[in-house]
Amino acid sequence: MVHRPRSSSLKLSTGSGFSTVELVVTLAVILVLVAISVPTLTRVFGVYQLNDAANRLAGVLKFTRYEAIRLNKQVNGVVLSTGSSWVVFADINKNGVPDPTETQDLITGAVTLMPAAGLPDPSPITNTLGASGLALTVLSGLNATVQFDQRGALVTGAGGNVYVLYLGNQSNPALGYRAVVLLPSGMVHIWTAGQGGTWQQVS
Repeated sequence: MVHRPRSSSLKLSTGSGFSTVELVVTLAVILVLVAISVPTLTRVFGVYQLNDAANRLAGVLKFTRYEAIRLNKQVNGVVLSTGSSWVVFADINKNGVPDPTETQDLITGAVTLMPAAGLPDPSPITNTLGASGLALTVLSGLNATVQFDQRGALVTGAGGNVYVLYLGNQSNPALGYRAVVLLPSGMVHIWTAGQGGTWQQVS
């Protein structure tokens, strides 16, 4: 006697899946979370760009100093405007033009070099110099050249100078500012300040 398998009827559960109301509520929660997180992520990315630009600028200046020591000759660090951007490079052959073989960096986009006008008071930076009486010379916002001698020190006028290059986002000052400071010894420091805040050294 042959037994045929019984066909089991497929039962659909009315409780499975999501209702329209549940989907709408879930989407609403997701949209609220995205609306809250986007400004924060945008700010974090802007601060990252600012820090990165300051570190890259300081890196080119440090490299220029090391090249002067390595080559045992004076080497120039040049800051050159190229439209709305700035190129910073080690001008080893002293022709004033960034050659493909020379270390260089392009500061462009949201972060740019800025003049001192409207930035936080630089007195915390000058106060660290003590009673040296050295002048704080702003190089950002214009074409400039700094010279390192074979000892890695800056070639400056009588009494020496402290050079500073300011970076910021002109369309979003709430991100704050960075200052790359060059001491007469050739040492490079980075300072940070919030909008209307106080400068603090970070490296």
